[in-house]
Amino acid sequence: QVQLVESGGGLVQAGGSLKLSCAVSGAGGVFSRYTIGWFRQAPGKERDFVAGIAWIGGKTVYADSVKGRFAISRDGAWSTVYLQMDSLKPEDTAVYYCAADRENPTTPRSGRNEYDYWGQGTQVTVSS
Repeated sequence: QVQLVESGGGLVQAGGSLKLSCAVSGAGGVFSRYTIGWFRQAPGKERDFVAGIAWIGGKTVYADSVKGRFAISRDGAWSTVYLQMDSLKPEDTAVYYCAADRENPTTPRSGRNEYDYWGQGTQVTVSS
């Protein structure tokens, strides 16, 4: 299995920035590789796709709502996946989750039901 632990959330003003981290570990250690996605969920709403990065080829995809503002990346060992969030808006407020897709698609998928492992989430709050 793959274990994922998010960190880096907090309270920021609109227009500010945060960088979230997702520490990846599990069977096989750093040699277990999966496509990783970031999702977010506000109270009473669905858990929606934010961004993804593929292990095979490193292709990144973004939800339309965050294009140009958020950037997903990884460290050289693939032990940590990041989500850099700039120009934050109050509507970005949510619990942010990272997840692993064992299908290893070369284009990250946007459906939450396509991901097999999930972190516990980290709260991001953007004040107006």
